[in-house]
Amino acid sequence: MSLSFCVVGAGFSGAVIARHLAEQGYKVTLVDERSHIGGNCHTERDAETGIMVHRYGPHIFHTSDQRVWDYVRRFGTFHPYINRVKAISQGSVYSLPVNLLTINQFFRTVMGPKEAREFIAGKADKSIVDPQSFEEQALSMIGPELYHAFFHGYTRKQWGLDPKELPASILKRLPLRFNYDDNYFNHTYQGMPEEGYTSIIQNILNVDGIEIRTSCSFEEIDEKFSHVFYTGPIDRYFKFELGRLGYRTLDFERFTVDGDYQGTAVINYCDEQVPFTRISEHKHFAPWEQNKFSKTVCFREYSRLSEKKDVPYYPIRQVNEKRMLNSYIELAQQQKGISFLGRLGTYRYLDMDVTINEALMACDQIDSALKTSPSNIPSFFIDPR
Repeated sequence: MSLSFCVVGAGFSGAVIARHLAEQGYKVTLVDERSHIGGNCHTERDAETGIMVHRYGPHIFHTSDQRVWDYVRRFGTFHPYINRVKAISQGSVYSLPVNLLTINQFFRTVMGPKEAREFIAGKADKSIVDPQSFEEQALSMIGPELYHAFFHGYTRKQWGLDPKELPASILKRLPLRFNYDDNYFNHTYQGMPEEGYTSIIQNILNVDGIEIRTSCSFEEIDEKFSHVFYTGPIDRYFKFELGRLGYRTLDFERFTVDGDYQGTAVINYCDEQVPFTRISEHKHFAPWEQNKFSKTVCFREYSRLSEKKDVPYYPIRQVNEKRMLNSYIELAQQQKGISFLGRLGTYRYLDMDVTINEALMACDQIDSALKTSPSNIPSFFIDPR
């Protein structure tokens, strides 16, 4: 009997797995309940302006992983793109991530790198040796003034929680620089796909052996498969029998104006009294074509707690959710014929390059397991705890 597989979710995780299995000669059914492929990376041309928009918020590709970079460029052209974020705080515009320009702007100084490093070290709370929360991490890095100007209010809006309740790991992802480098990322390779992310995923899936079913949920499928690769929410798979894990979701307010609205792709609004977190102007994500358009399209972004029918974006991973997550992991490990992967399947915040890398590593493990039996494919390829 020939093996057949179901992949749930047509984002990067699902697409990489589906292509790999199809290339090995297996039949693959790829399902996604949305009307399109691409997951939260989905891009499309705006009907009114013709601008390529990131429908579920900005996605900038960045990685230092050579294997991942080589992989995505097999399926589309990437143009160089540096993410240079601006922030409005207390009536002034600053550069993010916090760098020497930010420090000098904020404190109205003209310090050099050594001076600024010593100055910020004097602001940092040295009593915090092992930061456990977002707030402790910030205070131990940059001190109270920069923390309250750029992170406290923004974080409360983004996560709906006091920064004291969030893990330190969220802030550890952001750099602190004592030069004038305003590149938001430190990775070797950074770029934007010429025809958008959906085109990349379409090309990944353009191989014989894959049946794509959009507007179709996994729960609707009656067929039996040799194995299922599930990239949806892990708690949803188990019908929330142990409770609902917490996610944040996003609402977008679209508007257009003539010409150029803000002069850059992303501006963060750090003050808590401003209800939205940021405005993205999407023609600036494709600078090679932005002069084609007479109008511009922007999205104000609002963050809130995800409810039953919402698209889940960011796993919150509060301390009190760890027990529930561990229980779901234990339950998943008892199942036969299913593997959980990706951002939702492992309940972790993952950048695109990490998602692709983990999917490629999963493919390696799948090949090894299939040499004996599908029953040897693990429930998790990465320990999500």
